[in-house]
Amino acid sequence: MSMSNNPANGFDSMKLKVHSSKNGRILSACLSAFSFQLLATFSNDRQRPHGDYGNSGLPFNHPLRIVIAGGGTGGHLFPGIAIAQEFQNRNSETQIIFVSTGNRLEKAVLAKAGFKLQTIPAGGIKGRGLWNQAVSALKIPAGILESSRILKNFSPDLAIGLGSYSAGPVIIGAWLRRIPIAIQEQNILPGITNRILARFADRIYISFEHTQNRWDSPKVKWTGNPVRRELLAYAGGRAKKDQTDRQLFTVLIIGGSQGAHRINTAVLEALELLQEKDQLQFVHQTGTADEPAIREGYRRHQVKCTVQPFFDNMAELYNRADLLICRAGATTVAEITALGKAAIFIPFPFAADDHQVLNAGSLADAGAAELIVEKDLDGRILSEKLAYYLAHPSALEAMAAKARRFGHPDAAANIVDDCYQLLSA
Repeated sequence: MSMSNNPANGFDSMKLKVHSSKNGRILSACLSAFSFQLLATFSNDRQRPHGDYGNSGLPFNHPLRIVIAGGGTGGHLFPGIAIAQEFQNRNSETQIIFVSTGNRLEKAVLAKAGFKLQTIPAGGIKGRGLWNQAVSALKIPAGILESSRILKNFSPDLAIGLGSYSAGPVIIGAWLRRIPIAIQEQNILPGITNRILARFADRIYISFEHTQNRWDSPKVKWTGNPVRRELLAYAGGRAKKDQTDRQLFTVLIIGGSQGAHRINTAVLEALELLQEKDQLQFVHQTGTADEPAIREGYRRHQVKCTVQPFFDNMAELYNRADLLICRAGATTVAEITALGKAAIFIPFPFAADDHQVLNAGSLADAGAAELIVEKDLDGRILSEKLAYYLAHPSALEAMAAKARRFGHPDAAANIVDDCYQLLSA
């Protein structure tokens, strides 16, 4: 895949993608209407040509100014935080801002991590219905204009896109301003945003080796998916289980920031069938809606538990867990493999292009995880899995060891190393 120096080609790529659906013609018309105005606005506002970064021989701890674009969900946001932490670990004077739509999760997580967030208008297009698609398309020019204002004021050395729809306007704005660009793809099957933005990027960092088959380009680097430093600290053996955790088999259930209703109900069904309740304890992230019912279910069955709508101390919880029951988002898969944990993956069945099944499939095929598709999930199969691993700790240890072989705990460091090389070219 070669870089194009024709701005119109970038917009043509975007139009080709939306043309793939019946309703895409309306969106394509919206994009076309704004393309020439945007290009005219920025055609005389190019800061520097690609490759002339003024950092020849740049050392790997030189302070930089970096924009990280995108977020929306933890699956996109947490790898960005891991990359940002690694940059600041190299040099505490490096300045980093995140740019996204500013939803509740982004604001809370970035504030806790100590990173600044600036917001732009943006909306998703794929699978959102004609009206919402049209509204989202109309936000694109405003998003690019606001992104360009942020980029002009911050004057970054590098822009990194995380793949969510809010990354699109920022990365296009960075390309128009001749700022070096990297994008990071978490899933084995690239999302629509990164498929569009790939032609603008100087580097494409992928999490799964097989993704290279979809992007045949020297720009592509297989690095793995970055994992936050606080999680890796626990992988290094710096935390110990307390006495209760050593005595009880601990099951960690995480269904994403909103919880997973089908997983929640299957666990309640499994509690009805389990015979070994006194040997188990559950740590269960339920989401807000299901929390009262799930908490009452554990109380009714007299099973030791910690139940919350959302956990933000994931490093501690991963350390406590003997077995995870979870979705198969790319960031969850990356964390589990980097830490070497045993897991039963239950992929979200409506994920774009069924990418969660693909994410988990290679691990399951190698015996590094269990995979249950949601249509087959019920309390019986879940209770049988729990009973088996409770009775066969060696099988659990073998699964965890195989999972660790898939891990890339050095992913963030590899990305940052290559970003310095990019800026030194």
